[in-house]
Amino acid sequence: MFFRNAIESDASSLAAISIEVWIGTYLRNGVNGFFADYALAEFTAAKFEAILAANAEHVIVSENENGIDGFIRLSLDSPAPLLGCSSTEIKTLYVQPRHHGKGIGKNLLNEGLRQCAKMGVDAVWLTVNSENTAALAFYSALDFKNIGQTQFRIADQAYLNEVLRRQIV
Repeated sequence: MFFRNAIESDASSLAAISIEVWIGTYLRNGVNGFFADYALAEFTAAKFEAILAANAEHVIVSENENGIDGFIRLSLDSPAPLLGCSSTEIKTLYVQPRHHGKGIGKNLLNEGLRQCAKMGVDAVWLTVNSENTAALAFYSALDFKNIGQTQFRIADQAYLNEVLRRQIV
């Protein structure tokens, strides 16, 4: 495992991994136009180029000999949906499914938390779909505490999400 900060030329790889992981995680019973349109509009190289150019965004990639196999995105100025959260959100932690179980996600998370600590961030928050039991168990095992719920919205549809928080110190 090799970790590094993402660069502009990673944008298309980050978009492709995002589509792969998002569709594989949330569309288990088939793909319809509503969700396909969302994924194809949301996860684009252009959007990742803008993210990578923003000062308040930090993306760390995991890279193997063939390319990027996962990444974590930290948003340093992200309004939390609940009181008691910092302004630093783990916006995304994606690892290609074929690389699950190798410690990539845990090590990406630890690297993200290490970089947060260096920047003086004392806590982070994130949201997880309430039905994503694997992710909820993953974060619980790594000392994240469930502090409430919020809604993830796509157009006029809402999906229940758990809000998790972790102290870094």
